[in-house]
Amino acid sequence: MMVTLHINGEKHTIDASQDMPLLWAIRDIIGYTGTKYGCGKGLCGACMVLMDGNAINSCQLPISNAEGKKIITIEGESKNLQNLQKSWAELNVPQCGFCQPGQLITATALLNSNPNPTDEDIDNAMSRNICRCGTYQRIKNAINLTVENK
Repeated sequence: MMVTLHINGEKHTIDASQDMPLLWAIRDIIGYTGTKYGCGKGLCGACMVLMDGNAINSCQLPISNAEGKKIITIEGESKNLQNLQKSWAELNVPQCGFCQPGQLITATALLNSNPNPTDEDIDNAMSRNICRCGTYQRIKNAINLTVENK
């Protein structure tokens, strides 16, 4: 079945089962490989993308539920996403880097909804993402730096 997805400002019409997880359409069919597969159960946050400005687990969302929505992956453009990426680089946040696309997407959703988050707000929002390397303090520092540099 044909499904049209709006990803990173472009329309992509794909022929796939409507129950295919959005993650696999993004990675395997469209070719944006920045979004990662982690647990496959929506628990780790590695697969986060923005859908209409909100962070969602793309490993759990069927493409039929994404049709007509504005989707942004780590390869996409958003003012908050680009500003966060600069702070991430400045503070050398990533260690292994595997979870970082999901971390950045979740942080972008946070700043989209709350441009001046407290540390508690950051902790609550980012609790959806697991970092096996434990870079949580650097992530929080980068979010705070982004807020300071606005």
